[in-house]
Amino acid sequence: MFRNARLILMSAVAAAPAAMLLLPAVPAFAQGSQKAVTRPLEGNGETLQREGETSADPSSQQKGDRSGEQPSSGITLLERMGTSLPPLPPEKPYHGPVDEAYGAYQRGLYVTALAKALPRAEAGDAVAQTLVAEMMMRGQGIAHDAKGAAFWYGQAAERGDPAAMFQYALILMQGRYVTRDKAKADEYMRRAAEAGNASAQFNWAQILVADNPGEKGLKLALPFYEKSAEQGISDAQYAVAQLYLAIHDLPTDKKAKAREWLERAAKAGYDTAQLDMGLWYVNGVGGERDYDKGFEWMRIAALRGNVVAQNKLAHLYINALGTRPNPVEAAKWYVLSRRAGLPDPALEDFYLGIEEDQQKQAIEAANRFRRS
Repeated sequence: MFRNARLILMSAVAAAPAAMLLLPAVPAFAQGSQKAVTRPLEGNGETLQREGETSADPSSQQKGDRSGEQPSSGITLLERMGTSLPPLPPEKPYHGPVDEAYGAYQRGLYVTALAKALPRAEAGDAVAQTLVAEMMMRGQGIAHDAKGAAFWYGQAAERGDPAAMFQYALILMQGRYVTRDKAKADEYMRRAAEAGNASAQFNWAQILVADNPGEKGLKLALPFYEKSAEQGISDAQYAVAQLYLAIHDLPTDKKAKAREWLERAAKAGYDTAQLDMGLWYVNGVGGERDYDKGFEWMRIAALRGNVVAQNKLAHLYINALGTRPNPVEAAKWYVLSRRAGLPDPALEDFYLGIEEDQQKQAIEAANRFRRS
């Protein structure tokens, strides 16, 4: 038996972008797509520093320039979620009404689910309307019908269903099956966020930052990023980590948790968070330096295909930071990042200075590389 529960459309994150807006030039946020954002491809990202060294241009770090951001091949939000979660508490006995349509949907009986949900949807049941919309959008138990799904999402959104408000807001932003309406989209996104939808909370935070330049927007957005992060949205966890350092007058206890939030996003598989985790440990950002941990996280991000991490990993091998010096490995990672479009004059000089046999080994290793 299944309880009468609202359809939690976490799967919708894979079907629709986690965020539909680009953030302005503030410290590296998750971008408006379901893929992660890497460091700028035009430069080398944040400089790796040995202990005691300082950046050549500290003001550039304070400004957090991300003008050259490019989408990486980061994995989807669904794939990044659900890592190292605590066990669920014992389920309490339920004595409420049973939702037979949703129960059939959970068991994969889509035709049965649609037959039970459609009459309720036509009678104005918002939960059933959301279920019908989801099945139409996915072609489950019925032919794929995106326009029909948009209609039912709109009906459920008008009746206040959080999942439907989030989906319909995205549809209104895109303007594909309905007339584009940003004001209405923002209103539904806000209402869904305030109703507790985690993906809507992240998106509404993005909207607040975009519509309110400067620190004002960051402060308005932070509570929604935090709520979304608590529910496991890795993009939000990454944003919280960045904002805890970027906003100047936050309480000390919050700033102290910046690295903790970044690590949660990194452990969930977010490649940009893994890159930053490596940089933070190597450069002592948000806590003590730890070259060994910095190398470990940089290598994880590099193995996942993050181009900037591949570039930085080459530097770590050359400078023996967190690892033994290895010219072949350094050259391999440089070759991979160079092929991906990230030039580096210092690494080019290093590469040209090693033995021809080492260059050959590096190229062969780069040719064998497959993203983990």
